[in-house]
Amino acid sequence: MIPVERHQQILALVADRGVVSIAELTERLGVSHMTIRRDVQKLEEQGAVLSVSGGVRSADRLAAEPSHLTKSTLYNDEKRAIGRTAARHIPRNSCIYLDAGTTTLALAQEVVDRDDLLVVTNDFMVANLLMEASQCRVIHTGGTVFRENRSCVGESAARSLRNLAIDIAFISASCWGPRGLFTPDEDKVMVKQAVSEVSSKRVLLSDSSKYNRIATFLALPLERFDQVVTDNKLSDAGRALLSAGNLELVLAG
Repeated sequence: MIPVERHQQILALVADRGVVSIAELTERLGVSHMTIRRDVQKLEEQGAVLSVSGGVRSADRLAAEPSHLTKSTLYNDEKRAIGRTAARHIPRNSCIYLDAGTTTLALAQEVVDRDDLLVVTNDFMVANLLMEASQCRVIHTGGTVFRENRSCVGESAARSLRNLAIDIAFISASCWGPRGLFTPDEDKVMVKQAVSEVSSKRVLLSDSSKYNRIATFLALPLERFDQVVTDNKLSDAGRALLSAGNLELVLAG
């Protein structure tokens, strides 16, 4: 049986059962434990499955963007740790971009005491916090208002970003994995792509609960990022995959 046939059978079993053990896969497909591990690693790199202890399960698909209110109640300790870690690596007098999201809001809370930063954002919550509590200079992108996400998206937001030169872009994710950053909202794609084009350094800022989840639209491949800052609950398989290339993986917590 050639690899592509094994991959198809693994995916079919996972889709049918949810979780399948490595032992069962080796028995059903008649190959070695190491061969199955390589197959699973390849499928995980494609974002199709997720390794779990002793087995494999299907990657979760995000059907719709959660609201800001919903996200603000989840994984707050991890987000604060990520924000603290990311803030320590921002040089003085930098122009930074803070993408829409509660993890980037946690980062914004860590820089309110600084008066040397120019912060560009498409997030109303981030802009409001910095206007009220900091001495940072603030630029809001404007654009089409995405009410549930408290941010702006679309071509006009992307156009305003293309007129800037940004030192570090902190880009958020609803879901991400070895293939890159995904979103269920197509209007977000052009904003993330635009800021990646005008930034000297691109940092993916996301907690590990969103790892190995997919959505309809691939916003940015992982190769576009210089660094990923996530929390220390990232799986061993995730750590190994992300550390294998030129990407710098930083674990907070």
